[in-house]
Amino acid sequence: APDQPSAAPATVSQSGGCGVAGGRMTDTRRRVKVYTLNEDRQWDDRGTGHVSSCYVERLKGMSLLVRAESDGSLLLESKINPNTAYQKQQDTLIVWSEAENYDLALSFQEKAGCDEIWEKICQVQGKDPSVDITQDLVDESEEERFDDMSSPGLELPSCELSRLEEIAELVASSLPSPLRREKLALALENEGYIKKLLEIFHVCEDLENVEGLHHLYEIIKGIFLLNRTALFEVMFSEECIMDVIGCLEYDPSLSQSRKHREFLTKTAKFKEVIPISDPELKQKIHQTYRVQYIQDMVLPTPSVFEENMLSTLHSFIFFNKVEIVGMLQEDEKFLTDLFAQLTDEATDEEKRQELVNFLKEFCAFSQTLQPQNRDAFFKTLSNMGILPALEVILGMDDAQVRSAATDIFSYLVEYNPSMVREFVMQEAQQNDDDILLINLIIEHMICDTDPELGGAVLLMGLLRTLVDPENMLATANKTEKTEFLGFFYKHCMHVLTAPLLANTTEDKPSKDDFQTAQLLALILELLTFCVEHHTYHIKNYIINKDILRRVLVLMASKHAFLALCALRFKRKIIGLKDEFYNRYIMKSFLFEPVVKAFLNNGSRYNLMNSAIIEMFEFIRVEDIKSLTAHVIENYWKALEDVDYVQTFKGLKLRFEQQRERQDNPKLDSMRSILRNHRYRRDARTLEDEEEMWFNTDEDDMEDGEAVVPPSDKPKNDEDIMDPISKFMERKKLKESEEKEVLLKTNLSGRQSPSFKLSFSSGTKSNLTSQSSASNLPGSPGSPGSPGSPGSPGSVSKSTSQMAAITTKGGLVGLVDYPDDDEEDDEDEDKEETLPLSKKAKLESS
Repeated sequence: APDQPSAAPATVSQSGGCGVAGGRMTDTRRRVKVYTLNEDRQWDDRGTGHVSSCYVERLKGMSLLVRAESDGSLLLESKINPNTAYQKQQDTLIVWSEAENYDLALSFQEKAGCDEIWEKICQVQGKDPSVDITQDLVDESEEERFDDMSSPGLELPSCELSRLEEIAELVASSLPSPLRREKLALALENEGYIKKLLEIFHVCEDLENVEGLHHLYEIIKGIFLLNRTALFEVMFSEECIMDVIGCLEYDPSLSQSRKHREFLTKTAKFKEVIPISDPELKQKIHQTYRVQYIQDMVLPTPSVFEENMLSTLHSFIFFNKVEIVGMLQEDEKFLTDLFAQLTDEATDEEKRQELVNFLKEFCAFSQTLQPQNRDAFFKTLSNMGILPALEVILGMDDAQVRSAATDIFSYLVEYNPSMVREFVMQEAQQNDDDILLINLIIEHMICDTDPELGGAVLLMGLLRTLVDPENMLATANKTEKTEFLGFFYKHCMHVLTAPLLANTTEDKPSKDDFQTAQLLALILELLTFCVEHHTYHIKNYIINKDILRRVLVLMASKHAFLALCALRFKRKIIGLKDEFYNRYIMKSFLFEPVVKAFLNNGSRYNLMNSAIIEMFEFIRVEDIKSLTAHVIENYWKALEDVDYVQTFKGLKLRFEQQRERQDNPKLDSMRSILRNHRYRRDARTLEDEEEMWFNTDEDDMEDGEAVVPPSDKPKNDEDIMDPISKFMERKKLKESEEKEVLLKTNLSGRQSPSFKLSFSSGTKSNLTSQSSASNLPGSPGSPGSPGSPGSPGSVSKSTSQMAAITTKGGLVGLVDYPDDDEEDDEDEDKEETLPLSKKAKLESS
């Protein structure tokens, strides 16, 4: 049991209430796992519960209590001793020793909970919570154990078979303390102790002394956890490393020893694909492989308490790899032979596979280099002709060789895409399109046999990097972007789009299995990227090759993700608001597949429904006039019954306002004049405007011209209020009639002969004939009167919103919400402004 001082510290409340970490037991912040260190120096999980800090009368002090979350039983009751060394590790661990051989740890689910308990411990001990260790780790029992800790060294027991247990205990007890680890490591270095231990290992194996072998396992594992480079250099030397691995075969927790040495000497064969003449390099490669094997296979997975103790082992492997890459890079004969054999047709397949795998591993090692060293590495490979070599390898039949070559290519593209682009443009001058490096990559992507298309996804990412203008060199005349994109669209784009064009010759995809759909989705993803970043190159390609029409065939796919990819491609094009694209879309009636998909989707409230509505909403909000007219004239009959969003009715209103402006050009010019005046800051001008809005009666308006009264005309209250009261009456009439228009309007419009939607029967009429009659001057809705489109700000926001809401029925969709404030209000204001004279004619038609 821990020491119990006679009284609790004065800083701690003795009221018996829980401290800062008390309270609701369901709070995940207070959720912890309790660990104890067993005799084998392994952490045992004692259970999961919730921690609190309370004053415990029996212990006479503030204590940590953990109650099990399963049954509420007490998992831990530990007094916060003023002299105990508590350690906070990795933000969520608190570790301490209750007694000489009884270590405890709390592992918190959340950092915040750990910080709270740590603050309470520091409060009891009078420490600043910013520390990670509350006390000097050397306590009295340690001083007794190590005699004089002030001495520079530590005396180890003599290295004898009979004292292995004592040595193992000393190593294990030193691990929790940084100071003890330091002294133990120095002692092991200075006395050549490791080699003596390995000699005893041979004796124990000869005698089949299992107990001794188990002690040696614990000792060697403990030495690994000391995390000292000097010790690793001894342990991983040519003469010692296999014995170290031998010691680690005898894990006491296993019923049978492992056969690591047998695997390394008999099963794992070192292949010199190109003979290595430098013995030091060869030894370094062997050492690195074996140390990597120790890290990955021999040492047990480190616990959360030990993972930082193996950082030096990671560093040892890292720097070995750096050294190997440097030594191979400097060996010109080795690299010359490597590339010569790679590209030699006489090289047999097995040998070539070994060469490619070596080159792949060589490039993987290079990732450990510093940036300047990596630059030199890839420059060396480029000078050696790695890209022409890859081109040869990618053209071979062996799938494994091609896969490894693809991995090498990915390293090159990620490192320096400009280097790859320069190469492919140069080779285009000498070779046919079929054997160009980029076309080989595209073909491998298209022909990927993996059902999940793992390789194709990787290759698509590489192509995207290569065609991304953002990473192209920005020279004065931007030659790389111009030249490479010109090259790509001339020599490569037809290869990329071939599967898309082959699969969309009919009204629906000719092949619609999952793997084909995945591949086409990848191609569409890249084409969508091109639309966004390549401007005129992709525009010419899409319009000349009629790509969008072929892409929209995929809207009929049974795979929703592919149909959505096709829709996203079109949405990206519409998002550019480019009239060249818009004219192409209208000429070919390319909204037809989208409307078909929308109707076929029915009333399902899913991603397809929302994405299509969003596209039409974008056209409405951005007021793309050409597309608005095209949609309403050709597809209104199919869309007029959609009333759970106001998108389509809003498009209709936009269209009618457009037609009204076309019929009344003077009105449009007047609007532009007034709009210009509205932004002027001259006080006199603002007054004139107010007078015009409030004093002009509808009888003063003729043929859409605004009559501005003289600014010095005297005014009284009646002059001002009379027009306002008339305006309010007209507004109420207009609202009621507008609702009727929205609900009763029955338009169909022009249709493409190819449009095969099953519309409900109704008389087809041309929109132009319905708007041919001229407005009557002086009518309540005539242009220029207050409340018509010519009067900015004539309708109040709240009233317009209510009017719009009353027309909505059924399901509220993703796009149109009654609670939208600014944008919807603005749009609804515009909906309110449909002239009454126009409505009357539409209703009577």
